[in-house]
Amino acid sequence: MEGPADIVFRASGLTKVYRNGALEVHALRGIDFQARTGEFIVILGPSGSGKSTFLNIVGGLDRATSGEAWFEEHQLTALTERGLTQYRRDHVGFVFQFYNLVPSLTARENVQLVTEIARHPMPADEALALVGLSDRADHFPAQLSGGEQQRVAIARAIAKNPQVLLCDEPTGALDSATGIKVLEALTQVNRAVGATTLVITHNAAIRDIADRVIRFADGRIVEEIVNATRKAPSEVSW
Repeated sequence: MEGPADIVFRASGLTKVYRNGALEVHALRGIDFQARTGEFIVILGPSGSGKSTFLNIVGGLDRATSGEAWFEEHQLTALTERGLTQYRRDHVGFVFQFYNLVPSLTARENVQLVTEIARHPMPADEALALVGLSDRADHFPAQLSGGEQQRVAIARAIAKNPQVLLCDEPTGALDSATGIKVLEALTQVNRAVGATTLVITHNAAIRDIADRVIRFADGRIVEEIVNATRKAPSEVSW
């Protein structure tokens, strides 16, 4: 399955069925999707719409029931567990709603956890500078605000120089003003590093900062919008 050279992700007929005894839950019902190098995509939808399941499959954290998912020339749906682990390690940066920082390590040391195992890492201080936290590098998570902790998590994700940045509700635990700072960090990183960025949210206000908006409902993509112009995060509030 080949496509244009700048296509990073391709999904075709992607389904996911969870079985719980006799009960079947259809989380994804035939997803077709493409993402280009450097695109900033917002994925909208209510809880249970399938957006997190989709992100987990393209991120190599979960397996599809049927269909195909590709990252460049790698067929994710055909990789072994070891292959998926290597894919995640070498190509993907993850940012989740909860920061998952190590409390006993400084911001710099939390970022260095990734740089020690990455193939082509950027220096931890460079990653922290990209998210505006150079002056907080020696602080521990307990000394940082929620927004600052999330920006450390973003720095950690990008320090491996990933081709893809996958973010699941990165502003979900934050108020509007703090969330906007986190979105500014993500858009800055997207520009500076060129990582294809997928941001899952149930917050429709965020849609205006994207190149493209994908809306999920009931395991399907029900709408796709291309923004002619992108707003800056500072122009958005909720």
